[in-house]
Amino acid sequence: MRWSVGVEVRAGAFDLNATIEGGGAPVLLIGPNGSGKTTLLRVIAGAYQPTSGRIRVGDRILYDSSQRISLAPEKRRVGYVPQGYGLFPHLTVVENVAFGLAARRPKPPRTDRLNTAAKVLEQIGCGHLSRRLPPTLSGGEKQRVALARALLPEPDLLLLDEPLAAMDTAARRRFRGYLARHLAERDTPAIVVTHDVRDVRALGQPTVYALEAGRVVQRGSPEDLAARPATDFLSEFFSAPTSTSS
Repeated sequence: MRWSVGVEVRAGAFDLNATIEGGGAPVLLIGPNGSGKTTLLRVIAGAYQPTSGRIRVGDRILYDSSQRISLAPEKRRVGYVPQGYGLFPHLTVVENVAFGLAARRPKPPRTDRLNTAAKVLEQIGCGHLSRRLPPTLSGGEKQRVALARALLPEPDLLLLDEPLAAMDTAARRRFRGYLARHLAERDTPAIVVTHDVRDVRALGQPTVYALEAGRVVQRGSPEDLAARPATDFLSEFFSAPTSTSS
């Protein structure tokens, strides 16, 4: 499924003007802190209103300022895993995962939602966590639960904002491989924000977009950007160690 995003966002002194697009393979967003990566994901998810532009996923228009179209977040069919995971601390793991199904119309019965969520947790090796509360989970466990919740409604587009940042070294290494396999097996397009070159290397042959100061400064394969970096940030990013120890 093809998708495209071209938006302009003005928030105080910050100005984001970016165009990105992709298909089945993951798209990675990299850039310094404050470059607009998280803002762009929030705009796509519908959590932040852009000034102008257009967002299309497949044949559906999620946002178009010229046509005055702006779908509510729950109608966009976008799975969003923010930094910090966004899990409800007072709900069990299975209830958190089932929450994503509540927006379906007609709304499935609660028992059906919980049964479906339990099956998904089993599929990702987290069935034993079903009755636990999020504060009792490790970073890697929280991330898998958040990913399961985002994927359960079968979104047309998956947004992951630094999915490995809060994990320790061992968990990061394990989940990097899990995420790469999961995205390869599913046909769900994904946009992944990362600050780690190892994440880029692990996801096969993604298209990489580099954002700086709210603008796309370069796009291409990891090999292209590593060989001909357009900015100092990109030169430093792709020269970072890629040891498998973390």
